[in-house]
Amino acid sequence: MALDKLLENEAQSEIERIRAEARDRAQAIVREAQEQAQTLLDSRRRALDNQRLSALTRARSSADLERSASRLNAGESGMSRAFETAKHELMEVTRAPEYRDILSRLIAEARAVVPNAEAIEVHPNEAHVAREIVTDLEVRENYNVQGGVRVVANGGKSGVTNTLQGRLERLQGTLAPQVSRILSEG
Repeated sequence: MALDKLLENEAQSEIERIRAEARDRAQAIVREAQEQAQTLLDSRRRALDNQRLSALTRARSSADLERSASRLNAGESGMSRAFETAKHELMEVTRAPEYRDILSRLIAEARAVVPNAEAIEVHPNEAHVAREIVTDLEVRENYNVQGGVRVVANGGKSGVTNTLQGRLERLQGTLAPQVSRILSEG
């Protein structure tokens, strides 16, 4: 019986050893699985953080772009209004008493460019003033010429237009940065 007991004890020891190895192996597998799960979670968290940061950066960039576009549109709108106001004010100058001197200078400048002038054209509202200034050429009325003069030569085939609005249009590109700066400061 002692042999049975000995074999039983030895079998029990072997069973305990196998169970202990199985427990250790199971714990190692669980630890490894937990480490892999944690690595996977960390990886997913970093990916989500990167996606969130990328989305935030895109949103900020989009907002900056939209703000810049709004400022640009507002600036262009303000610029357009400023030049439209200037054009309107230039048309009002034609009603001022000083306009006679202005028209006289515009005519003299245009005639200097076209020495063989045959006639001048002015808006009908300005014809009476032009006739007082120009006595050696025909003064024609032309609704398309406002705030200035058109000097005609070669039977109307050539000529020069010198108007206040034309000057403003020619200077608009040069004046635009200054007007923009003034509008942004105000």
